[in-house]
Amino acid sequence: MQNNDNPADPFKKALAEATKVMADDAELSVTYSVDPPGSTSDSIRLPQVSRRLSAQEVRLARGTADALALRHKFHDASTFDRYVPQGQMARDIYDAMETARCEAVGARAMPGTHTNIDAKIENEALRQGFGDIREASQAPLAMAAGYLVRHIATGRDLPPDAANVMNLWRDFIEGQTGGSLGSIEEILADQAEFAKFTRKIIQDLGYGDQLGDDPDFEDEDAEDQAEADEDQDDQPDSTGEDDDSEEQDDANPEQSQDKQQDASTAQVSMDDMADSDMGEEMELPEGEAPLEPPAPQPVSDADPQYMVYRTEFDEEIRAEDLAEPQELERLRAYLDQQLEPLKGAVSRLANKLQRRLQAQQNRSWEFDLEEGTLDAGRLARVIANPTTPLSFKVEKDTEFRDTCVTLLLDNSGSMRGRPISIAAICADVLARTLERCSVKVEILGFTTRAWKGGQSREEWLAEGRPQGPGRLNDLRHIIYKSADAPWRRARPNLGLMMKEGLLKENIDGEALEWAHRRMAVRQESRKILMVISDGAPVDDSTLSVNPANYLEKHLRDVIAMVEKRKQVELLAIGIGHDVTRYYDRAVTITDVEQLAGAMTEQLAALFESDARARARVMGLKRTG
Repeated sequence: MQNNDNPADPFKKALAEATKVMADDAELSVTYSVDPPGSTSDSIRLPQVSRRLSAQEVRLARGTADALALRHKFHDASTFDRYVPQGQMARDIYDAMETARCEAVGARAMPGTHTNIDAKIENEALRQGFGDIREASQAPLAMAAGYLVRHIATGRDLPPDAANVMNLWRDFIEGQTGGSLGSIEEILADQAEFAKFTRKIIQDLGYGDQLGDDPDFEDEDAEDQAEADEDQDDQPDSTGEDDDSEEQDDANPEQSQDKQQDASTAQVSMDDMADSDMGEEMELPEGEAPLEPPAPQPVSDADPQYMVYRTEFDEEIRAEDLAEPQELERLRAYLDQQLEPLKGAVSRLANKLQRRLQAQQNRSWEFDLEEGTLDAGRLARVIANPTTPLSFKVEKDTEFRDTCVTLLLDNSGSMRGRPISIAAICADVLARTLERCSVKVEILGFTTRAWKGGQSREEWLAEGRPQGPGRLNDLRHIIYKSADAPWRRARPNLGLMMKEGLLKENIDGEALEWAHRRMAVRQESRKILMVISDGAPVDDSTLSVNPANYLEKHLRDVIAMVEKRKQVELLAIGIGHDVTRYYDRAVTITDVEQLAGAMTEQLAALFESDARARARVMGLKRTG
């Protein structure tokens, strides 16, 4: 009988059991998947191991398992959340340093984890091209901070590519922190103390404005208030000694009158003292003036000067919460009916895109090797000449699967009609096709809750029309499909774009920053953000009381931030309007029927292995 057992199964089973032991959690679920590695409170997901069980796969799986198990064992989520900063860069540094702490604490108890985790770090650094970076501005500061903590805490050299990123930032980090990183060994085992220390490091590095409120300071305020309440409870009330005093006063009117005169005199004296104190306060020298309350956190990471009049009326909402299931099905049927004439073209488009992507994904092999998968195509020559050695082949590793694509759709009123229908069906095609190719897809939309202001403008009018209010409308950011949701569940949601009254105004800068924040926290090594819009941001309420370029300037600032951080690859498609004045990588469609093809070409070009071919399709200039 033929044995169909996977030769990798014993290794996978042994690694899963070792991971549970290292994590000190016998109930922990350990799985293997082509999805990016990760963990939750009760599970760990490790990279898939193929049947050939190569040495590189084994090292990567063991290193990833060790790293995630150590974080599971030495990381407390509630403590982490208590001190986590608000701003994106500060959060990235905070998380990277916490990961390094867990790995360093684990390495003290289990030195064997060093080599395994080095293999994981080496693989990540190689995949992200850290060895080719020559300037600190191109290297992620958060990763460098985490690498430096691990290096100092363990005294162990990093793999060369990771060390390159650390060394580019090392002088800056050590200079800004005054050498305080040298004392981290004393607090590694205490997550709370380490979190406080990390917040100080973030402050020293210039990102203190992203920290948010100090949780320990809030606790002190709560304790002080509790003590004050207790003291108040201890004071005599109207049912105690005061009542007895009043009874005595009633019995002796002359004594009562004297007391009232004394009380009046005392009250006058107190009033005089209060007036005197107030005068002194008003005449304090400037250097001794009372401290001003801290400035509020900026609304935008890209532009701290960007103002929003009210944020409490904004909403981030799932598409299924904006309509009943029956209505979504009806709207989806209407969308399908609108696109019936394009059905053949859409099918051809999906097949073409899938063939292109799968060809780049699966059809790359190395031949004539001494080990691997037996190459059946070359067996004939072995039969013809038995002295000829067997030939093996190995499928090349692909950078393709570890990718997330976000489609950010303009849901403004100017997209009404055929443009929004075409955008919706193209999102449909891309989501289905990319899911078949193991690429995660997220579909987002942006508009406003009202025309010409909404509740924000009503508040502004009620408060006397203060000058320079900033953005003066209520945002509506819609999640049509999250990256981890299967397409079959999200399919009806795109019909929501056909809903009467949904499409209003567009504030592109904040929508782009929102989409970028969602992508930045994902674990995929490659992130692609495609914006589909029909022009510049427009909101009459905001532009009527702010400079004419207020929203446009913010959009440019957000684009500059995204491109500078290099966490996300950004491209755009303009429908009927030129958006190349905003986005470096963009194409303009004059006929909406060209949109589907343009999206396909743009997206497929991102996965071209030939850099010159990719630049030709994307319209990029050669660099270097």
